[in-house]
This record gives sequence, structure tokens and C-alpha cells, in this order.
Amino acid sequence: MNLQQFWFLLIGVLFTGYFVLEGFDFGVGMLMPILGKGSDTRRRVVLNTIGPVWDGNEVWLLTAGGAMFAAFPEWYASLFSGFYIALLLVLVALIVRVCAIEYRSKIDDPRWRAWCDAAIGIGSWIPALAWGWVFANVVHGVPLNEKKQIAGSVWDLLGPYALLGGLTTGLLFALHGAVFLVLKTGGEVRDDAAKTVRLLLVPTAVVVGVFGVWTQLAYGSGWTWIPLALAVFGLVLAGAASFAERDGWAFVGTAVTTAAATVLLFGSLYPNVLPSTISDLFNLTIDNASSTPYTLKVMSWAAVIVTPVVLGYQGWTYWVFRKRITVEQIPAPIGLPLETGKD
Repeated sequence: MNLQQFWFLLIGVLFTGYFVLEGFDFGVGMLMPILGKGSDTRRRVVLNTIGPVWDGNEVWLLTAGGAMFAAFPEWYASLFSGFYIALLLVLVALIVRVCAIEYRSKIDDPRWRAWCDAAIGIGSWIPALAWGWVFANVVHGVPLNEKKQIAGSVWDLLGPYALLGGLTTGLLFALHGAVFLVLKTGGEVRDDAAKTVRLLLVPTAVVVGVFGVWTQLAYGSGWTWIPLALAVFGLVLAGAASFAERDGWAFVGTAVTTAAATVLLFGSLYPNVLPSTISDLFNLTIDNASSTPYTLKVMSWAAVIVTPVVLGYQGWTYWVFRKRITVEQIPAPIGLPLETGKD
């Protein structure tokens, strides 16, 4: 394995970790208005399940983006310029979501919390749908010209395969989040989350199956049948474990499906990093889009040293905050009034 292959693999691993961890994170935010309906305490239970981990989950995206910028600058430049509006929308949604999560409890007012809840929901739905759309377009190919610029308009990026990719990540993350809530909550919130899992299982399985088979037949290779089979197995495991009330195994199932789907996309993309629909001569590959060998070598040593430390710390965080949360454990709300009195 050469350094270009190593860094393509590492970026794939980083995005896989991001989608697995931030996927349930998004799902919780997407389902918060539904599962928290009728009670601020219920909404706080839902939000507190990701309270200790959501910011750590986002580090995977920052690391993946940084690795892409340093290891494959041509890929980074073409992708982020061509999808500028979409990725800017994702960034704004993430910022709004972060602010809403952080500041929701600072003001003790139902109107303030309602606005924050709406921001959390919107800030979760937009990235969940957008990431699938972006990666489906990357695998399918874009109108990349000889200047390594994506030509055409946004309408060229709204094909059926790309739209199905967005729907796939949207439904899969929602299911992943519902399964996580079953695992992390108790009482009535857990019961409602379990019902949501059963409602989402069939439509998610259908959409993921169609998208996975389409990806494999159109862009995959021989070995990518393996992640496709694992994705299907994960959904079967999640469904069976959910009905058997084996919450941990159900979460493992949706995590396997999310990871396998990401591997399928990256495996179907390789050795390209951004194919061109204009001409194969304009394809960006791991060879013509990479940094110099010296840069990749220095980065590799840093990754080998730092990555195990980060993984160990994040694993410890999940272990510390592994307990379930119930309505009875939520204290009375505190915070400043929305409007101060007159002087």
C-alpha cells in the first residue's frame, strides 16, 4: 500500500466514523420534535442522550476535512468549490444546531426553547439529507472540466441517483437515532422511540436496499458486494434485535449498516476521488490529486501517533456516559428570563 492509498483509506475511515457517530446524533435531533412532543422534560431527556458526545462526534468531520485538504488538495479544492452552496448550507445548519444545543437551557422561557428546538431539528435534517446527496454525486461523477472546475449548474447535480442518496442518509440516520434513543432512555420516551424504530425499519430498508444495489451495479466492483451484504445484514440484525428488545444489538445493526454503506461508496469511488462526466481524462484520482510524498509521509507519522489517543479518549467518554436517562432524572429547568425588568 502506497501513501496515496493509505490516505484515501484513512479519509474513508474518518468519514465512516463521522457518519456512524454523527448519524445517530443527527437522528436524535431529527426526532426530537416528535419524541419530545408535549413535554419539555421529554425533550430534555432526548437532548441529554447526546449532550456529552455530540461535540466530540463532530471532530471526525473536522479531521476528515483537514485530511482531505492536506493529502488531496486538488480533490478538496474542486469538491468544495463545486458544492460551495450545499456545503455552506451544511455549515450554517451545523452552526445553528450547535448554538441551539448550547444555549437552549440558558433562557428559562418556553418561546426561547421552542425556537431552539426548531433550530436543532432543522440543523439536523439539512446535513442528514445533504451528505447523502453530496456523496452520491461524487460517486456518480460531476461535470469536471480540464481546469478541474465543476461546470454546469446545480440542476446537473439533482439527478435521481443523487436525490436517492440524500433520502437514504436521511432515513438511515433517523433510524440510527431512534435505535440510539431506545438504548439510552427509559420509560415512556424509550417506548415511543421503540415504536418509531418499527415505523422506520421497512421504508429505510427499502430505500437503503435500492440505493445500495444501484450503487453496486452502476459503480461497484467485485469486492464491494461485501459491504452491500453487510449493510443488508445490519438492517436485518437491527430489526430482529429491536423486536426482541436487545437494544445494544439493534444499535450495532444500524451502526454496521451505516459503516458498510460508507465503505460501499468509497469502494465504488476508488481509485478516483472525483470522476468527471465530461471525460475520463479529467478524472481526479488518488495519484493526480495528492500532495507530495514528503507531505504525506509527515502526515502519516502524525496520524499514527495521534489517532489512537483520540480514539481512546472518545471511547472512554462513551463508557462514562453509558447509563440510561429517564424523565424522573431530569431536574427542574433553570435559566435567565427572556425579558428583564425595566430599570
